[in-house]
Order: sequence, then C-alpha cells, then structure tokens
Amino acid sequence: MALVPLNLLVTHNGKSKRQHITCVYKCGDACSKPVPNTSDNEYFGDIVKALSRRSMLRAGGIAVLAVGAGSALAACGSDEQPAATPTSSSTAPAEPPPGMRFTSVAPNSEDAVVIADGYQQAVVISWGDPVLPGAPKFDVAGQTGAAQRAQFGFNNDFAGLLPIPGQQNRFLLVTNFEYVDPMFMFPGYDKDKPTREQFDVEIAAVGMGVVEVERTPQGLKPVMGRYNRRITADTPMTLTGPAAGTDFVKTAADPAGRTVAGTFANCAGGVTPWGTVLSGEENFQDYFGAAEGSPAPAPVDADRLDRYGISAEPSTLLWETFDQRFDLVATPNEPNRFGYIVELNPWDPASAPVKHSAMGRLKHEGANIYVTGDGTVVAYTGDDERFDYMYKFVSSKKMRPGTDPAAIAYNMTLLDEGTLYVAKLSSDIPANEIDGSGKLPSKGSFSGAGTWLPLVRSGPDGQAESLVDGFSPQEVAVFTRMAADKAGATKMDRPEDFEANPKTGKVYVALTNNNERGAPGEAPPDAANPRNDNKSGQVLEITDNHAGTDFTWDLLLVCGDPAAADTYFGGFDKTKVSPISCPDNLAFDSHGNLWISTDGNALDSNDGLFAVALEGPGRGETKQFLTVPLGAEACGPVVTDDLVTVCVQHPGEYDDNSIDDPVSRWPEGGNGTARPSVVAVWRTDGNIGV
Repeated sequence: MALVPLNLLVTHNGKSKRQHITCVYKCGDACSKPVPNTSDNEYFGDIVKALSRRSMLRAGGIAVLAVGAGSALAACGSDEQPAATPTSSSTAPAEPPPGMRFTSVAPNSEDAVVIADGYQQAVVISWGDPVLPGAPKFDVAGQTGAAQRAQFGFNNDFAGLLPIPGQQNRFLLVTNFEYVDPMFMFPGYDKDKPTREQFDVEIAAVGMGVVEVERTPQGLKPVMGRYNRRITADTPMTLTGPAAGTDFVKTAADPAGRTVAGTFANCAGGVTPWGTVLSGEENFQDYFGAAEGSPAPAPVDADRLDRYGISAEPSTLLWETFDQRFDLVATPNEPNRFGYIVELNPWDPASAPVKHSAMGRLKHEGANIYVTGDGTVVAYTGDDERFDYMYKFVSSKKMRPGTDPAAIAYNMTLLDEGTLYVAKLSSDIPANEIDGSGKLPSKGSFSGAGTWLPLVRSGPDGQAESLVDGFSPQEVAVFTRMAADKAGATKMDRPEDFEANPKTGKVYVALTNNNERGAPGEAPPDAANPRNDNKSGQVLEITDNHAGTDFTWDLLLVCGDPAAADTYFGGFDKTKVSPISCPDNLAFDSHGNLWISTDGNALDSNDGLFAVALEGPGRGETKQFLTVPLGAEACGPVVTDDLVTVCVQHPGEYDDNSIDDPVSRWPEGGNGTARPSVVAVWRTDGNIGV
C-alpha cells in the first residue's frame, strides 16, 4: 500500500481533492461561479444572545438538556488556544465501542477499495450491468440508449437496502444515478459535438434504479427479479403540493403542470419507515441552457434563475440541442419542475414516482425521516450550496404503521401536508471571539441555539398558506431559496446529508466545506461555521424539538488534520483519531455510531468511510473503515450488523485523463474500463458487527 504522509501543519493550506472536471459535470462548476445567495441576512456572529431561556428545549412540558453544553475542545499544542477542560472523554477508552472494533485504515492513494483488516469485499454491481431482462452485456464501445435503459446507471450515489418480506437474504438495492461525465463514458468524446446517441445514453444513465440482490457467502449478487426497474430523465412523475398545476410549472408538453418527465441530479436520499425511498434532486441547474446570443430573460425571471445558478447560455452537456425542454428560451418553465424531493415506491414497479413540492425547491442533498412518539413525521433536508440553508418539514398528518400497499399509499401523502421550516442559528459566543481561525472561544466549545422559521403551510389538494411576507404559497414552493432569504435563515457551509440518530433522536448535518467563507463580500465566520476558507468542513449536532421550532446545537467534529489546532473530535484524544476531511453522506449503525463518507478529501488521501462514536467516554473517536480508489468519491453508505455497502462514484475522474487515457481501471483491472460501482464489505470470520 502506498501511504500518503499527512499534512501536519498547524493550519490547513491544502485544498479539496475534488477534480475540476468533477465539478464541471457534477455541479455545473458552481464553486468557480459567483455565490447564488446574495442576500444580506444577518450573520449570528453579530448577534450575542443569552441562552438562559434556551438552555433547555421544552416539548410537552418535558425539558431536554442542551447537547454538549459543558464540552471543551482540545488545545492541540497551540499557545493561543484555551486549555481544555478535563472531561470523561479526554482519555481514550480501553477499547472502541461496539460497532467500531476494527483496525483503522491508513490514508493512502491506492487505485483500489482498501478495507480494514479481517474483512473481505466484492463488487455488487457496476455501471452497464444488466438490470432488466434482455439487457445486453456492457460494451463500452457499443453503447446505446436502449441498452442503457435496461442497465445499471452511471455514477451511483445514494443506496438503500430494503429487506424483501418473507425472503431471507433477499433485498431491494435502490440507488440514485447522480450525473454523467461523457469524458469517462464515451471513447473519442468531443465535448463540442456530442452525438444524438450519446445524448440518448446520458438521458438513460441518470435517475434511479431498483435491483433485487441476494446475500451469498461471496457478498451481494444481483437477481433478475420482479421488482427490478430503471427510472430515467424521462420517466413520468407526479408533481404534488402547492407548485402543482401553477403557471410556474406548466409547459406545452404538460399544460396541466402535474406530470413531469423524469428526474436527474439525484444525490443522496433516505428510506422511509413505510418502505419507500426519498431521492434529492440537487444540481439540476446545469442541464438547462440556451444558444449563444439568446435574449436575456425578464428581470424577475433573471433573479430567479440566478438564485438557482441557471444561466441562459449553452450548457455543458448541450442537451438543449437535442430536446427543447432543456432549452430555456423554448421551455422557460422546465427548470421549475426540478429541484424537489422525489418519493419512489420500489414495491410497485408500475407506480409513478412523486415530486413533493410542499418540501420546497432547492438543491436537495437528500431527505431523511424522523417519527415522533405520536406519529408525527419530520423530514430533514439540506441545500447543498455555499451559504445556503437547512430545512425541515413537519407533517400535519400522522403516520400509519405498516408497509402494506394501503399504508404505503396513505403515507406517501404525508409529505404533501404540513409546514416547511428553515433554520436560523444563534449563539452566546461574543462576536470578537470568532475570528475565522477556528480558535476556540472562551467557553471552550462552539455551541448555541436556534429557531425553525416557518415558510409555507400546505394542506390537502395543494392548498397552502404562505408564512413569508410578499410571497404567495406557490412562490414559496417553487422559489424556496428566495423565501428563505426573506425569512432570515442562517447561511451555512454547504449543508449536505441531514439525518436523525434512531437511538437518541439527535440530528446530524454534514457541512462539507466552503472556500468562500470569510472572503471579501461574503458572510464572515460564525460559531457554527467558525473557519475562513473552510476546506475540510464540520459536522453539526442538533438536539431538536422535532415537531416544534426550538433546538440547540454543537459542533461534533471540526474536520481536518488532527494535528492542526483548528480541528476538534468531540473532546476525544486527537492523537488517536483518523484524519477526516469533507464530510458528505451520513448513516447510523445499530449501536448508534455515526458513519460518514467523504467527498473531496483535502488531506492528500483518497476519500473514504469513517465511523464516529457519539456517546460515552469515547465520544468523538473517529476511525477510517475503508478508502475508495483514485479520483473516486465514497457515497451512500449502508451499515448493518454484518454488512457494509458503499457506492464508489466517478473512479479515475482526473482533470488530465479520460476514458481514452485512464488513471484508473477499477474495478476491472487490466485493460478494463473504470466503472462506478456498489461494493459490499463483510467480516471474513463470520462474526457479527463491524
């Protein structure tokens, strides 16, 4: 194994390892463009609020203590840092907690999935593998749109593993296919002159997929089962909620404004308690374009396009040259039909997926459900953009137990009726103690309180009430970012996956990074986003009054090199943790440990999957379980008692390479093609637990 030396500088001088070509095709090169959020929302570094009245959350008369109110950050050898207050977590426990008793994987730059000792691995399924009957074997030189519609899609991101009732060791593997990169799909690709056949392949390579898999001694194996399905960029979908049927979403192809063709830019997601899958439409903006010299949109339309990063100029993929629904001049409303949470019933292959506009239109990383004791459903979602916001949706209806067809049908309406909120954070830390260096404030931790600000209340049949002055309910549903600007939400450092711990109810948010934090003209650091030029990100821990509007928060991790003074690992001994950078997707194991996959590691190593202890004396202990190959991102982890799966996205995607000049040939090796894939990992000795 080729080990990569760690950067042991006191401050972080590196940058995200994500390649520019990945940014171009994954997010429309958003980080090289002006920040879409130009609102002048106050930053809470300017607001010093006493937390005495918020030191406890009150739900139904029961007080819940604020998380980590007495925690302290380690000084890490800096004379300028305050000394750490001794806590029970200042010394490493004798052994890791259950679920984390593996030997950490060292940082490396191998072109392989490198796993912890005592485990074995196998590829489950790769781009181009058959999903539907009659699908041909993958042929990189002979791709067609028809073939791709029956094959596993490109750049798998989220994965859900749902047990099939009554069938031991059988599951549905439900995946998102986030984006296409034709430079790593088509030999001889000319980005200025894509062909119609390449367009047809790309349309079919995005969206979602359902594949039956069987657990065997060799891992998970695909099965040509009755639930198998491919969902593409033109699969019919039903639009529900306040946006449905409005003039904002009507087109010549859909004059009723209720049936959308397809989904794409599907990033993370979640499995609901009633057995469906939620998928977040994220970076949809770069699929739309217009010819050079096209007329400028009207001012109000231009503002709305700018807020979502949409430009009336040729797109990167040039889909608008093949289908006018992607042409902003010919079909200006089409972008308003994307940017929603999609709900898929994988148990009914004939069902139409649903887009829930009551949950707002933004760059959803994903959505995850928490159910309160009385059956209230709360869905958390992040808007993955620099300086954008955190949201939750609280259903006004109660969940019906069960996963039978009738229960699923009813529960699929829960996300259409309720209230959408956006988060505003505050802290009692004096503004002069947040200087952008990551230096600890005098209280010894970054913590505070917050309020969920209501945006829109939705009811049956798309009826809704706006809770933001100057916005109709339909405008809030379609132009949610602008409504949240007006409400005064707190600008965050790329809020991505957003999940509630099923054991404790605490909510965790991966804040991946933000290289514009503190830049001239941009929002300065604050207590929840305490570093300028934030390259490695942080993980926020929220104790939420789930169905209410109050919460408290702490920074669980301030990611980066453990030897750097501006990092923090929950109070755990930083000499005993794995370096972690750019947290992205989150998951939990049955013991309540948090698992984090990374995207864009700024520490000179491949991305990977990490486990973090959340409770007890080991709180903050962070261990790397695996790394993914060169150029790849670790996505969509699923962690069970005896199996871990991870999606390996865009292996070998380097700026100076292509499918014709590859830096990676994983997973095939030899002269094979680098192919995004799902990988399963399990113990070699048969013991349960990771």
